[in-house]
Amino acid sequence: MSDIIFSVSDFVAVLNQTMDYAYPDVAIVGEISNYRVSKNRWVYFDLKDEYSSVKCFGTVYMLPGPLEDGLMVQIGGSPRLHQQFGFSVNLRAVQPVGEGSLKKAAALLEKKLALEGLFDESRKRSLPYPPKRIGLVTSSESAAYHDFMKILSSRWGGIDIELFDVQVQGEAAPAQIIKAIEFFNSQAEPVDVLVITRGGGSSDDLAAFSTEQVTRAVAASRVPTLVAIGHEVDVSLAELAADRRASTPSNAAEMLTPDRTYEQQVLADIKRRLSAGLLAQVSDKQTALRIKREQLSEVVLRLIGDRKRNLVGISRLLEALSPEEAMKRGYALVTSQGSVIKSAVGVKQGQVLDIRLIDGSIEVEVKKVQ
Repeated sequence: MSDIIFSVSDFVAVLNQTMDYAYPDVAIVGEISNYRVSKNRWVYFDLKDEYSSVKCFGTVYMLPGPLEDGLMVQIGGSPRLHQQFGFSVNLRAVQPVGEGSLKKAAALLEKKLALEGLFDESRKRSLPYPPKRIGLVTSSESAAYHDFMKILSSRWGGIDIELFDVQVQGEAAPAQIIKAIEFFNSQAEPVDVLVITRGGGSSDDLAAFSTEQVTRAVAASRVPTLVAIGHEVDVSLAELAADRRASTPSNAAEMLTPDRTYEQQVLADIKRRLSAGLLAQVSDKQTALRIKREQLSEVVLRLIGDRKRNLVGISRLLEALSPEEAMKRGYALVTSQGSVIKSAVGVKQGQVLDIRLIDGSIEVEVKKVQ
């Protein structure tokens, strides 16, 4: 028998100190059983395998989403012996593992969030095209980052890219992704669009983007979001909550920017069509001006002809009415001291008159007035 005798409380305290020193943090994989939530805050379940079972305790705030019995998960936490409730693992993190469990957990969370309206099309916003500033959330060492940057630079220029380097898989990934989203939303001058991306991988690799915390952060973003996770067949919950989803990182770059070469061809075609249209308009205007000039010339010539004919008629009329024409027919113009004598009234005997004929004039003295 041991020489050391503990009280119950001392034994609990010493054992916890020992576990804190020897096993401050443990990771355990097992199947959930007896899952329950108390007061919408406290989470209790047993983690078991074929031979053993361990009690687990935590809060709903560290769960990746809804859980249920039968799911295979990996937990992270600290072993603890409670004074009244016995041994358990105080949970720090829970993550579904295995293809089946991941899909089932994602389906449970998707159903829950869909009922809340997080995936509704009415919530979706349009993305700026092309954006001036992009907030990029991904790993700087990933192929996804390099693919996105390569396609973006080859298609369009002059876009400011601000990278927030995060882990895109593993236990630390969700918290880092959420921190990045919050960072871009807290800027005084927010970016135009927030791109969250990573390349393909297994269900375990992509699991961070189907956690409830990350999905809610994407849905709550004030900055329009474009999420591209994995390959085309992979669909994460973060993609469903985003304003737009891209099938791959390269496709995300394509969705945000026009193709420079294509746009140059379009501009060249527009220039050709505008030039051809302008030349056609100039030609049409020149033709119209020529026709107008010809019509105006015709009108002017016709008016001149009319005026000439009028002048000829007037001239002939004036000639016919002139005194000379009358004199040719035998008439004479009688004047006295420069005044034309039109009537015998007023003419006096002895008055000197000038009689103008066609070929000369005669000065006469009036002998008699009748």
